[in-house]
Amino acid sequence: MIAAPKWEENKLSEECLICHAPLEYLEEDQIMECAICHKQEASKTRCVKGHYVCNDCHTRGMDQILDLCLREKTRNPIQILEKMMSMPVCHMHGPEHHVMVGAALLTAYQNAGGELDLPQALSEMYRRGKTVPGGACGFWGACGAGISTGMYLSIVTKATPLAGKAWGLSNQMTSRALGQIGAIGGPRCCKRDSYLAILEAVDFTKEQLGISMETQPIVCSRSSQNNQCIQIRCPFYGEGER
Repeated sequence: MIAAPKWEENKLSEECLICHAPLEYLEEDQIMECAICHKQEASKTRCVKGHYVCNDCHTRGMDQILDLCLREKTRNPIQILEKMMSMPVCHMHGPEHHVMVGAALLTAYQNAGGELDLPQALSEMYRRGKTVPGGACGFWGACGAGISTGMYLSIVTKATPLAGKAWGLSNQMTSRALGQIGAIGGPRCCKRDSYLAILEAVDFTKEQLGISMETQPIVCSRSSQNNQCIQIRCPFYGEGER
């Protein structure tokens, strides 16, 4: 008997949302039809069986994550992020992380004493974050989790393209987060990159804005769901996962 491929045995959640087959990345854009909403658009990403899921469908249910933020009282964005990651609307990998990182930071920032209209800020974070497509880490050279920290700081400081200090801080924030993400190397892991981005944002916020959020030791519990886990190269790879 021919053994089933690993993805058929384990049905790992980081693969195709339709059939769990591995994803493949094409050299050039092709017109794809979303297997859920049937919208057609250009993309380089599909599963090896040909299924494509658009960003809108991949992030469906994000309102539940934003509602969670409005109920949170903690100053710890890692705690908030962990709750988000445990929700059914969050997959192992995907563009939802481009919203979640900034949303967790905005929530913890306000809870730590930062001045913010949180409902409005979360709505703006969702609007901005959802425009960063899946695969930006590889195709743009800028991980969406890192970009999300720059969006967070831009919202907090009310930065615009014509701003002075706020413009600079927002770009510095993105640069610092991407620097930490890039130093680890690939392949991508949306969980690892989100953790790294948030930890860097907590430090940067304290340095530049004087607002002290909290963090905690992070031990990943999801490496078994990730076919491309880098294991001991990841700073969050847990003893129980080795």
